[in-house]
Amino acid sequence: MKAASATSRNGPGPPPVDPSWVDEVLLGGAGAEPCLFFDEPVTRDGLRRLVARRQDELADAGLRRGGSAALCLAPSLALVANLLAVWRIGARAALLDHRLTPFETDRALSRLAPQVVVSAPPVGGGPARGFHDQRESVRRHPGGRPAETAHALVQLSSGSTGPAKIIGRTAADLIAEIDRYARIDGVPRAGERIVSMASTVHVLGLVGGLLHSLHAGVRLAFPRRVTGEGILSTVAAGPEPTTLLGVPFHIELLTWVADPPRLPQLTGMTTGGELVRTQVHEAFTDRYGVRLGSMYGMTEVGVIATDLFGEHRPALAPAPGITVTEVGGELRIAREQSPYLGAGDPSRWADGWLRTKDGGTVDPDTGLVRVLGRLDSQVSIGGLKVDLTEVEHTIAALPEVADAVVVFGTSIEAYVVPREGAGPAAIEERLAERLAAWKRPRLLHLVDRLPRTATGKLVRDPAVLRDAGQGPHRPSDQEPAHLKGSPRDVH
Repeated sequence: MKAASATSRNGPGPPPVDPSWVDEVLLGGAGAEPCLFFDEPVTRDGLRRLVARRQDELADAGLRRGGSAALCLAPSLALVANLLAVWRIGARAALLDHRLTPFETDRALSRLAPQVVVSAPPVGGGPARGFHDQRESVRRHPGGRPAETAHALVQLSSGSTGPAKIIGRTAADLIAEIDRYARIDGVPRAGERIVSMASTVHVLGLVGGLLHSLHAGVRLAFPRRVTGEGILSTVAAGPEPTTLLGVPFHIELLTWVADPPRLPQLTGMTTGGELVRTQVHEAFTDRYGVRLGSMYGMTEVGVIATDLFGEHRPALAPAPGITVTEVGGELRIAREQSPYLGAGDPSRWADGWLRTKDGGTVDPDTGLVRVLGRLDSQVSIGGLKVDLTEVEHTIAALPEVADAVVVFGTSIEAYVVPREGAGPAAIEERLAERLAAWKRPRLLHLVDRLPRTATGKLVRDPAVLRDAGQGPHRPSDQEPAHLKGSPRDVH
């Protein structure tokens, strides 16, 4: 696969992105063949015509090679066409999730300073949708600047644990990830189909769904309604071997379907984003009788390791071309350059290694990677180590609990969505059977729902969670006396 080259231009700044990669890597192929499925199928010829029209409109707004644009669009054909058009011009595209508030969007635009903004009216409420019908408009952005770097794509991190980071990826980096997907066993191939619930604004849905499908000749379909029934009806709409692509939240939606139809074309599901609890994994595979594969990745890198057939669960094999090591219990990824733009934590990348902030191990004999959760989930209670991920998974598995998040402030706190009829006393009693006293939450917050990021990840920012709480319940069985008043240090 040809990597994008860089050619010089007059004036200061980096060389602009060579736009030829868009046609060579993404828009080639038989013109009459459908490649995307929204309400109606979109052929490659139709997509090429649409991209060309959007390219003209962006050029009319002043976007040039080496320029910068921000796309504030919901998942839609409009988002796909405008993204490819920006790249085809040779400009940098920043993707902003449509679910950001106006305040958050304005703050992001002030940080990114794009020359052109593509946006659409806010989408309505109601059931979650896999795509929307967008009537976009293009406007110049006051104070916008050309791209300061040669990156083709700018994304914001999920923000599940704090302020979002600005992450840049070059065209060559995107092409390399597309090539990794082509070499991973179990990834859909030409003539097969992906039904994606993963947002195209974020890396799993963007590269694992959209870019891989366009390059490999995979048919990519989006469910109109992101409910269990809506997802399954999209699977049923085509005869091709079909893989679902989503996050653990979507697995749970599918396990709630009382009587799923027989779908012989459904071959499996690939999930990314967070660790899948054992109970959720077993419920899905028992109900549908297909494989549930796992994928570990980051916005900064894309796909890092996979186990698409469940052969190594809970471990994963590094993706082709990816080098993973473990230093002091933290997973690190070999990267030639820092992926971060602007001011940030300089310790996240140094000497060719990206710190993931994820705990894990790498088997010295097999190279298999075991992801153990965020490093900030490891805390010390009175000198005793507690893994908040273990506590969270234990609480979420209780029959009285529908969902849970565990965080650490001055003590361990749990935010819990109880099932109907379940109260704190019942949850507390169950936990006493399953967790040692020092591991159990000091504060138990019962909530109607838990906040999630735009990608479906549970938010673990204590300030956001407090806004969702109904007031804490303090379990009657407090910590043992020798732990009371002990310092609690985040490790």
